Amino acid sequence: MFARVAPESIVLLPPSGTVVGSSLRLNHRRPRPHSAFLGLLRVSLPPPLAVRKPDDKFCLDLCSLPAPDCLKLESMLGSMLRALQLPSLAAAPRIRVLSPLRRPGTALRGVRPESLCCFSTLQESLLGLEGSGPTIIRNPTTARCYEDALRYESGTRISSSGALAVVSGLKTGRSPSDKRIVLEQQHEHNIWWGPVNTGLSELSFLQNRKRAMDFLNSRKRPVYVVEGYAGWDPSARIKVRVVCTRAYHALFMRNMLILPSSEAEEQFGSPDFTIYNAGECSADPDVDGNTSATSVSISFDRSEMIILGTEYAGEMKKGVFTVMHYLMPSRNVLSLHASANEGSDRSAKDTHRSTTSSGEPSDVTLFFGLSGTGKTTLSADSRRRLIGDDEHCWTETGVFNIENGCYAKAIDLSRAKEPEIFDAIRFGTVLENVELDDETREVDYSSRRLTENTRACYPIEHIANSKIPCIGGHPKNIIFLTCDAFGVLPPVAQLTPDQAVYHFLSGYTAKIAGTEDGVSEPQATFSACFGQPFLVWHPVIYANMLRDKIREHKSAVWMINTGWTGGRYGTGKRIPLQLSRSIVDEIHSGRLSESMSSGIQQTFPVFNLAIPTDLPGMGASFRSILDPRSGWPSGAADFDQNLRELALLFDQNFAQFSGQVGTQVARAGVKL
Repeated sequence: MFARVAPESIVLLPPSGTVVGSSLRLNHRRPRPHSAFLGLLRVSLPPPLAVRKPDDKFCLDLCSLPAPDCLKLESMLGSMLRALQLPSLAAAPRIRVLSPLRRPGTALRGVRPESLCCFSTLQESLLGLEGSGPTIIRNPTTARCYEDALRYESGTRISSSGALAVVSGLKTGRSPSDKRIVLEQQHEHNIWWGPVNTGLSELSFLQNRKRAMDFLNSRKRPVYVVEGYAGWDPSARIKVRVVCTRAYHALFMRNMLILPSSEAEEQFGSPDFTIYNAGECSADPDVDGNTSATSVSISFDRSEMIILGTEYAGEMKKGVFTVMHYLMPSRNVLSLHASANEGSDRSAKDTHRSTTSSGEPSDVTLFFGLSGTGKTTLSADSRRRLIGDDEHCWTETGVFNIENGCYAKAIDLSRAKEPEIFDAIRFGTVLENVELDDETREVDYSSRRLTENTRACYPIEHIANSKIPCIGGHPKNIIFLTCDAFGVLPPVAQLTPDQAVYHFLSGYTAKIAGTEDGVSEPQATFSACFGQPFLVWHPVIYANMLRDKIREHKSAVWMINTGWTGGRYGTGKRIPLQLSRSIVDEIHSGRLSESMSSGIQQTFPVFNLAIPTDLPGMGASFRSILDPRSGWPSGAADFDQNLRELALLFDQNFAQFSGQVGTQVARAGVKL
C-alpha cells in the first residue's frame, strides 16, 4: 500500500490513520505512536530518496502532538535521516516539517540545518506557503486596524479627537512576576538571574509556545502580522515581527515599531525577533514554571517571545526593549531606559565638545526614570526637538531612539499642563482604558474607573517638534528623575561622575499606581539603572558603560525629584510640574551650572549632594523648597529621622553592588 505513495508528496499527519490521496496519515491514538511512526516511515520511504531532485519536498506535520511527543519524534526522525546516509548538502532533499516547537529556518536536533526547514502551520501561512491556518493580515493600515477593532473588539470606540479608545481586559499593567527567560546554554551565563529574570525550561517554553500556536491557528477572525525595525540607527537596528489577534495590538505595534518603506517591506525577509501574542488565551498553570494564568516568556535561542493570559499591549513594547537590552551591550552599544530631546537653538554659545554626526554642537539631554517619574512629560518640550520618550541607545556616534512611537501616561492629562501630548492624541493614536462620554465621546482623563494606568500610544510624528530620524549627538546633560515617596530629597542636585554611577545603580524611585498589576499607591523601591524590570545583563555592566561615556563626553549629570516635598506621601504634596519644568529649563540654559560653579550652592547632608541655594530664573515661592529640610512641617528632627530612614534603605540596597564597583563609587553614596 505504501509503495504507491509518491515520495515527493508524503505528508505525515498525526490525527488519523488512513491514506488519503497521496498523503500518508499517522494515527496518534495508536498504543505506541512513536514506534508506529518509525515503522511506517521506514516502509513508506522509497530507496531513491537520496537521489530525489532538490526541489522535491518531504513534509512532516507534528502540530497535533503534545510538546514532549514532538521532541521525541523529532529525535527519531533525525536518527533515521542519518541512518539513510543522505548525500552531500547540495543534493540533500528539502524536508519541510510542520512543528509547533520550531521557528523558520531552524533544524531538528542532530540534523544538518541546510537539509531541513521547519515551520508551524501559522508560519507556513505567513510565508505564503501551503497551510490551513487563519486569514493573515500582513502590515494592516491604520484604517484597517480601526475597522477591525470596532467590528471585533468589545468596548472599542472612537474618541472625539479621532483616537481609537480600547480596553485591555483584566490586565491594565505589566505582569513582571510572570516574565520568564528560557534556560539556554549559550545565554545562561550572561543573564542576571534573581529579582528580575526567572528561568524557564525549554520544554515549558515549548509547551507555552504550542498553546499559543494552537490558539492562533484556531482563530476564525483575522490574525495580524506587523513587521518593522527596533532602532533608528541602521547599523544597530533589528527586524521585529509581531503576530497578534487583536487589531488594537496591531495598531499599537504599528505605532511603536519603525515601519519599513514599501520597497524595504517587500525585502524584509526573516525577522531577528518574533512576538507571538496569544494574550486572549490563558496560560496553562500546570506547565512547570507557570505560576498563574499569565505567562510572558522569551527564548533568545529561538529569538521569540510568547504572550499568554494578558492583553496589555505594554508587554510587547517592553519585550522588544528587553531583547535590545540584551543584544546591544554585546555590540558595545549602551541601551537605556531614558527619553531624549535636543535643543533647537544652535547658537555659537553652545561649545560643548559632544557633536552630532554632521559635526555641529550637540545639545542632547537624556532623561532617566521609571514610569510616572516624568520622562515623557519633561522630554516633550515645545522649545526642544523630541528624539524619543522612553527607550534609547548610546553608540560611538551619539544616541538613537529604539522606537517610532510614544507611550504616555494619560491620567489627569490636560492641554494646560502637557500641550504636546494632549494635541498628539488624534487619528492613529491608541487610548488604553480611558473613559469616554457616551454622547460626546470626550475623554475623561481624570477617570480611574478602569485603572490609574491609562495610556496614549501615538507615533512620534504626532509631536509637532519631534526630530526624525530620531537620532542625536552625545548628551550634554543627563537627568535622573526620581519620585521620592519619603519627601526628603531635594528638587534638584548636581552629581559627580561617581555619584552618577551610585545613583544609576540604585535607581531609587516610587512605583506609581497602575504601572504594575497590584500597585495602588506609590511604593518606595530601588530599580537598578532606572529600569530594573527590563535588564538582562548584570546592572554593573550597564553602569560601567555609562560611566565611561560620561567621562569621555564630559556630560553633566543631575538628579531631579518629581515626587513629594513638605512631608512623605500622605502628608506632603507632589512637587509641582511647573517647578520641575523650570528646573529643567535652568539646566538647559546653562544658568544652573553657572550659578553652582560660582558658589551658589550648599551640601545636602547624609547624601552629600550639591544643591543650589538660588535659581535666578525662578520665583521666590519655588526657591523656598530647594532645601526640603527648611520646609518640613513637623520640624528638623522629624525630617532628619525620615532622611536617615531613606539613607538606610539606600545603604542596604547598594550592598549587593559594593564588591563589584570601585571604592570611589561606594564612597559616593550615603554617609550614615
